[in-house]
Amino acid sequence: MNIITPKNMTKREFYTTPLNINNFNRIKKYILTIWLFIVLFSINAWSQDTIKVLAVGNSFSIDAVENYLYDLGQADGVIFIIGNLHISSCSLEKHWNNVENDKAEYSYRKIDPAGKKTTTPGISLLQGINDESWDYISFQQNSANSGLIETYSPYLIQLTAYVKKHIANQKAKFLFHQTWAYAQNSKSDAFPKYNSDQKQMYKSIVKASRKAARKAGIRTIIPSGTAIQNGRNSFIGDRFCRDGHHLTFDLGRYTAACAWFETLSGKSVVGNSFAPTTITPLEAITVQRAAHQAILKPFTVTTVRLGINYQ
Repeated sequence: MNIITPKNMTKREFYTTPLNINNFNRIKKYILTIWLFIVLFSINAWSQDTIKVLAVGNSFSIDAVENYLYDLGQADGVIFIIGNLHISSCSLEKHWNNVENDKAEYSYRKIDPAGKKTTTPGISLLQGINDESWDYISFQQNSANSGLIETYSPYLIQLTAYVKKHIANQKAKFLFHQTWAYAQNSKSDAFPKYNSDQKQMYKSIVKASRKAARKAGIRTIIPSGTAIQNGRNSFIGDRFCRDGHHLTFDLGRYTAACAWFETLSGKSVVGNSFAPTTITPLEAITVQRAAHQAILKPFTVTTVRLGINYQ
């Protein structure tokens, strides 16, 4: 039997010929399949948040955002797009000088939604802030001056005003990254500024960053420094720096990333299933809790207590 199809029938036959039931069922099944695919795709997209964050920083922002932040997000349904405008040891003053002189001196390091990392040299700050419609943009002082309030002004205020003027997303929120004190045995030339005393350096960082952020109108501080200090106040001790000031590749960087994750996502990092394979489960839950306590009390060191029902 010859079956008339829409391709070979006349216009009159198309409107007067009964539709073959087998063809109708196949078309219906095809439409249903497409509909289900669209629904499942949409549900998956809705179940994951996408957060775009840019750090205007230095090597301490490498330690904090480039290693485990993306993985923590993946484990808890959050997709991060992470940018880092990096110049080694870059101070707020140098960031501002780069703006004034339109210097393209940054190494722009970016992690895309799939977790792929790229590095582009010779980028200006303006290019970096306009690469994405960022949800968050963070600033930080270089570690040597992080506890010296006189080194923040007027540069942080000028930077935030400049970025606010030029960013695509006018709803973007500014953050200040509170960095960490050096290890007690640090040989850094900058440590004597704080009498080579870790606790004094930590308190100076908290005081200076808090005051500077308030003057610049930045409401949110990412308390990496307090998270690290909380971790030092646990059984782990002073094992968070690899060279006296930069963070270790596992415990240190993971702790800072936990503080960033909870600040950005609003989700508790305690119980997150991701942790570096080079640390023990007990170390992982301890530093998760160190970071969580830092979010709750960003300017105070807390003793990390391990308990079954801890939240």
